[in-house]
Amino acid sequence: MIRPGFQIPAGELGWRYSRSTGPGGQSVNTSDSRVELSFDVAGAPSVPEQLRARALARLEGRLVGGVLTLAASEHRSQLRNREAALERLAALLREATAPPPRPRRPTRPSRGSVERRLAGKKLRGQVKRGRGGRHPGADD
Repeated sequence: MIRPGFQIPAGELGWRYSRSTGPGGQSVNTSDSRVELSFDVAGAPSVPEQLRARALARLEGRLVGGVLTLAASEHRSQLRNREAALERLAALLREATAPPPRPRRPTRPSRGSVERRLAGKKLRGQVKRGRGGRHPGADD
């Protein structure tokens, strides 16, 4: 489940398998452990319209023709790579369909914070002014 009322049925997911790089010895050359997971965000009937618009806007840089594709090859077994891809898809869609944050209410700095900032600036100026002393041999 991604959000309440938003769950992706297995039939809407597209899987592709290929040979993976990395650890695994000779089995890397023979087993198709790399997994590519595709999900059609734009055309999937399981995505509610309001969430679809939000996801399409937030994921527009990652979508190709409205389809989101993720690859997983960090594990040696195909099953674990499938699970990793599913978790990544769920996290990505959960983040993309999250409601926008509440707008920030502008506030004014407190009087104490303004005074502390000005006191710090004054002290910094005094430190710099103290560096302007006479240098030996400057105007001999």
